[in-house]
Amino acid sequence: MSDLVEMLALPFLACLLLGGILSYLGIHVLKREVIFIDIAVAQVAAIGALVAHLLFHVEEDSLISYLGSLVCVLAMAGFYALVRHRVLEISVEAVIGISYAITAAGAMFLMGVVPGHNHAHEMLAGALLWIMWPQMLTSLLVCTAVGVVLWLFRRPLAAVSEDYARAAARGMKVVWWDFFFYALLGTVITVAVRISGVVTVFALLIIPATTSALFATAWLPRMLLAWLTVLLGSAGGLLFSYYLDFSVGPTIALCLGVLLAASAALLRLRARPMPESA
Repeated sequence: MSDLVEMLALPFLACLLLGGILSYLGIHVLKREVIFIDIAVAQVAAIGALVAHLLFHVEEDSLISYLGSLVCVLAMAGFYALVRHRVLEISVEAVIGISYAITAAGAMFLMGVVPGHNHAHEMLAGALLWIMWPQMLTSLLVCTAVGVVLWLFRRPLAAVSEDYARAAARGMKVVWWDFFFYALLGTVITVAVRISGVVTVFALLIIPATTSALFATAWLPRMLLAWLTVLLGSAGGLLFSYYLDFSVGPTIALCLGVLLAASAALLRLRARPMPESA
C-alpha cells in the first residue's frame, strides 16, 4: 500500500490540478466548437521548444525553452483570434486542422535539423509517473494564475464562448477576448503536455466537459460534474495502470472514455419510456 501511495500520489495530484483547469477550459472549447485546438497548440509549443534548442542549445525544461514555446503559442493565439473575426468563409476548426498539419510538418523538419531532441516524443507520451516536485510547483503556479484570471474575467469570456455574434453585436472587443482565451489555454497546454502528454491533455480537456454537457447546461453544475469526472477517471486510470502495468496516459484517457460512455448509456436508459403494463 505504501508503494502504491508513494508512486501514484504525486501523479494523481497532477491529474487533479491539470484536469481541474483543463476541464473548465474544455467547456469553453466545446461551446466555441474548436475541439482540436489543444493538439494544434501542442505542436506550436513543440516548435518553440525546438527553435529555442536550435538557437540557444538549451534543454527542454529550461526557462528559455518554456519562453520559446510561449512566444509561439501567443503568436498562434493572435492568429486564431484574427481568423475567426475576419475570415468568414472558412470555419475556425478547419483553420486549426490546417495549422496543425503545417506545424506538425515544421516540427518534423526541425527534429531533423536538431538530432537527438526528444521533445516531440515526450509531448506525445508524457512523463506523468516521473513528475517531480519542481514540475508540480511550476504547474501549480501556472494553473493557479490562469484560474484566477479566468475567474476575474469569467463573464466576458463566457459571453464570447456562448454567442460570438451576439457578443460582437453588443460592442465587445471579440478579437481581443478571443486572443485572451487562446493565450490562457495555450499557456496551460504548454505546461500540461510536458507532464502528461498530448493524449492525456486532450482527454482531460474534452471528455469531462462533454460528460458534464450530458447532464447540465449551466456553468456551475457543468464545472462540478467535469471535476468529478476528472477525479474518477484519474483515480481509475492510475490504479488500472499500476495493477495491470499499462501506460498511464492512455489508461486515464480510456477510463474517462468509459465514464462518458456509461453516462450516455445511463441517460438513454432514463429517457426510455416505461411499458404501459408497468
